[in-house]
Amino acid sequence: MDAHEIIKKPVVTEKSTRLLEMNKYCFMVDRRASKIQIKQAIEELFKVKVKDVNTMRVLGKIKRMGKHEGRRPSWKKAVVTLEPGNRIEFFEGV
Repeated sequence: MDAHEIIKKPVVTEKSTRLLEMNKYCFMVDRRASKIQIKQAIEELFKVKVKDVNTMRVLGKIKRMGKHEGRRPSWKKAVVTLEPGNRIEFFEGV
């Protein structure tokens, strides 16, 4: 897989913004991607050194519209910890 296929988009929430202080960044990633693939993709795309990768599966929420029920798609989230001194400029000013 290509690095752009593995890393889909950044996750910008209140919690992920607080994690920036600890040099941790959150991304929505491909569900089939492993931690090693995620690490290589981040290092390739942003030219930084990755210390650790934590992943989790996020289940889609059940949504109702009257009596009809549906579900949002499930996705995979990666929390990437960078080596000290490395920063991703994309998240600056968030």
